[in-house]
Amino acid sequence: MFFPSMRLLFFYVFFVGLKPSLATNILGNETDVIALLRFKESISNDPYGVLSSWNASSHFCNWHGITCSIKHQRVQQLSLQQCRLFRLQQLYLPDNKLTGEFPVSLANCSELRLLNMSSNNLYGQIPMEIGTLKKLEKLSLNKNNYSGEIPSSIWNISSLSILSMGYNYLEGKIPEEIGKLKSLSGFAIGANKLSGELPSSLYNLSLLALFYAAENQFHGSLPSNMFSNLISLQEIGIGGNQISGPIPTSISNASSLQLFDIGYCSFVGKVPNLGNLKDLYWLNLNYNNLGSNSALDLDFITSLINCTELESLVLCSNNFGGVLPNSIGNLSTQLTEISLDFNHIHGTIPETICNNINLITLNLEYNHLTGFVPNSFGKFQKMQLLSLGANHLIGDIPFSLGNLTQLVEIRISNNMLHGKIPPSIGNWQNLLYLDFSGNNFSGAIPVEVFSLSSLSTNLNLSHNSLNGTLPVEVGALGNLGTLDISNNYLSGQIPMTIGKCTSMEYLNLHGNSFSGMIPSSVASLKGLSHLDLSQNNLSGSIPTDMQRLSFLTYLNVSFNMLEGKVPLEGVFKNATSISIVGNNKLCGGVLQLHLAPCPANVMARSNHHNLKLAIIIICVVVCLILLSIVVVVFLSKKKKRTSSLTASTNQYSMVSYQILHHSTEGFSTSNLIGSGSFGSVYKGFLESEHKFVAIKVINLRMSGAHKSFIAECNALKFIRHRNLVKILTCCSSIDYSSQEFKALVFEYMPNGSLEKWLHPSAEITDRLYTLDLTQRLNIVVDVASALHYLHYGCEQPIVHCDLKPENVLLDDDMVAHVTDFGLARLLSMTNGDPHNQSSTTVFKGTIGYAPPEYGMSCEVSMQGDVYSFGILVLEMVTGRRPMEEMFKDDNNLHNYVKMAYSNNLLEIMDSTLLPKQIGEEENYTKKLTMCVFSLIRIGLACSVESPNERMNMADVTRELNLTKDVFLQH
Repeated sequence: MFFPSMRLLFFYVFFVGLKPSLATNILGNETDVIALLRFKESISNDPYGVLSSWNASSHFCNWHGITCSIKHQRVQQLSLQQCRLFRLQQLYLPDNKLTGEFPVSLANCSELRLLNMSSNNLYGQIPMEIGTLKKLEKLSLNKNNYSGEIPSSIWNISSLSILSMGYNYLEGKIPEEIGKLKSLSGFAIGANKLSGELPSSLYNLSLLALFYAAENQFHGSLPSNMFSNLISLQEIGIGGNQISGPIPTSISNASSLQLFDIGYCSFVGKVPNLGNLKDLYWLNLNYNNLGSNSALDLDFITSLINCTELESLVLCSNNFGGVLPNSIGNLSTQLTEISLDFNHIHGTIPETICNNINLITLNLEYNHLTGFVPNSFGKFQKMQLLSLGANHLIGDIPFSLGNLTQLVEIRISNNMLHGKIPPSIGNWQNLLYLDFSGNNFSGAIPVEVFSLSSLSTNLNLSHNSLNGTLPVEVGALGNLGTLDISNNYLSGQIPMTIGKCTSMEYLNLHGNSFSGMIPSSVASLKGLSHLDLSQNNLSGSIPTDMQRLSFLTYLNVSFNMLEGKVPLEGVFKNATSISIVGNNKLCGGVLQLHLAPCPANVMARSNHHNLKLAIIIICVVVCLILLSIVVVVFLSKKKKRTSSLTASTNQYSMVSYQILHHSTEGFSTSNLIGSGSFGSVYKGFLESEHKFVAIKVINLRMSGAHKSFIAECNALKFIRHRNLVKILTCCSSIDYSSQEFKALVFEYMPNGSLEKWLHPSAEITDRLYTLDLTQRLNIVVDVASALHYLHYGCEQPIVHCDLKPENVLLDDDMVAHVTDFGLARLLSMTNGDPHNQSSTTVFKGTIGYAPPEYGMSCEVSMQGDVYSFGILVLEMVTGRRPMEEMFKDDNNLHNYVKMAYSNNLLEIMDSTLLPKQIGEEENYTKKLTMCVFSLIRIGLACSVESPNERMNMADVTRELNLTKDVFLQH
């Protein structure tokens, strides 16, 4: 773990150009003017127009981003930051996407004191001419694409106090000449490709307050007297290098040190006394080889008592031995994290550790701890992550753990705990992950476990001694992805309510004593990929509907008492994906199973248990027909439409991994066209169809990826609309490394995503990516039409859940298509009205686009999609992302636009939408203004905070079409 603290150094600078022909009209120092004009010429892309004030109408000292000296009118500061149009002095916006090489002409600005060009897309080498800026005090070039070595001339600028070049591609060594910079107080070169040893002269810079060199290729060791002269040092981050050797004992001299981060290096030896670092708040020593697995390894913790500001103590993945000292309970009252996992610590957990009542994270897993879980753990009222797994703890789970109401994750697996699981765990209503496996817990599973509706990642109670039944309340865990209760002594029937766990991907009931039939409701777990029912006492036949579980890739029903015919479709088609041994009365199935054919009477007997159900269903259908012929006609039409859509979805057969691998040239990065939370999208050419396609490869290692794949398939299976992306086929196979592989194949959209057009990257230089108002209006109408269809035009309403520019694709004709249904949810219908219904799955969405109620654990709804649509409309009109730095606290994009709606509309509009000439046709300008007003009004009405006050998509599409008709009239 690295601490990316650049608080003293990072400045954000953005450059734009000006035509040289204006230079002769500008008063002031001609040398500086000419240098600035030449600098303008070197910028090839200025998407935000941040230097629009650079023109002959004002003195160059009044140009945006420039500060001049009063006496000589010479340029002293150049810090080009795009600011908010109100309260200019308080806020800046990084990332203006300026493209070009370093402006060599700036070397002529000999009075320059501050040069800040951070967070752009500037490239090439930093020129030697920069050394002519002898009065330069602050140089910030971080977060660009600079390459090559740091020019040696920089070390001659003796006035430098801030030198920031992090997050580039710089290489080479830091020379001893850095020692000439006696005034240097901040030096940031992290996240580059620099190598060699850190120069010894660096340690003589007595004014150095911050040194950040993490994530490079530095090696060697630190001298023992390193901190003897660095008396001003406050923060040092050198993690992620190959630096080795011991931590210098002179660190005790750095009494002003606040942050010490050396994680992911190769440090060895004993951690010295740190008691003199009274201002230390962050200590990260993880992933080193510190300690010697001896009794005295953790003695330094006692010295940390003097560090009264300490917030984070991260010591994991080292070689620390010994016992936890009682003094760990006397640390700072500010302490929120203790991570000591993956060490060799033994002994008991000291009761004093519970004095750290503000702890949010306590991780002690993978050590050799013994004894009991302290009852005083109940004091941790703010605890969110508690991990004690893989130790040798004994005794019961303290009832007081129920007081940890903020818990999100708890892991106490692989210990020797026993007794009953206390019902007080029902208080963990924020819990996502629970792992009690590998202990000796007994008794019944408390019903309170199934009241934890927040459980979505994992519930693992396997390898214990639990008995009793699986309660019917298990159906309340509708969000749960993994349920593992294998290797216990559970009995009784598997409840039918298991079918309500609709998000289930992994279900393991192996090694119990369950009896009765496999419940038919298992077929309702549409996303199930792994099902293990082996070594139980199950009887009856395998439910035929299980062959409809299209994502099921592993099924084990071995060593039960099952009988009857083995299905032939779905997972049952692949003999290597199922295990049925130990069920002597099973018959049929695919040839590879080598089972006996089923006699006719056996087949009839296997279906006999469905007879009564079939009769009931027939009676109900007949009654419905008699009640209303209209219903029959409606169902007939719906069935016809569904069949048509199913046929169109399956117009291509499922493709193989080999075909997709070939079509993308081995998933080459040259064919990569996008990536997201659950996978990457490649451009491919299907030779059999003679067409380009977009192939979304699911990253199955990501948590929730299976669920996303299933959700997207379910959402796209029966929908078709001109403004929705069209799925062609899919692939569920094994790759060349014998790993599971899943992919979806879509129509290829040549013009990419709306995100690329609204915010073009610096790499796009071959064409001008701009959208005029007509194009934006058409896109808004297209997206609204797609949402209207999803909400009101489908058999079952669908909520997209993640509408944003990245998920809107544009075809050859710039027609918009909504894509990425990996988070989509089907809504339940109650009394025929879906408006106030919501899905059973809690979802947070993408920050900036997700509605505020999702952040309060509200369930997804149509109104949530409407909010996202409103934000997208406002973004298209203003050109501003909702996640920009200026939008903090209560000042979001909605409020920003609302404040300017009546009086300052032109100031917040995307500058590319404004008339290019003042004398442009008056009628067009009037229609443009009316159109923009209408779009903003709709965007604001859709993105109000209260869901009940938002427009619905039916009204939105009607008003948008009216706006479009008026605007396009000639």
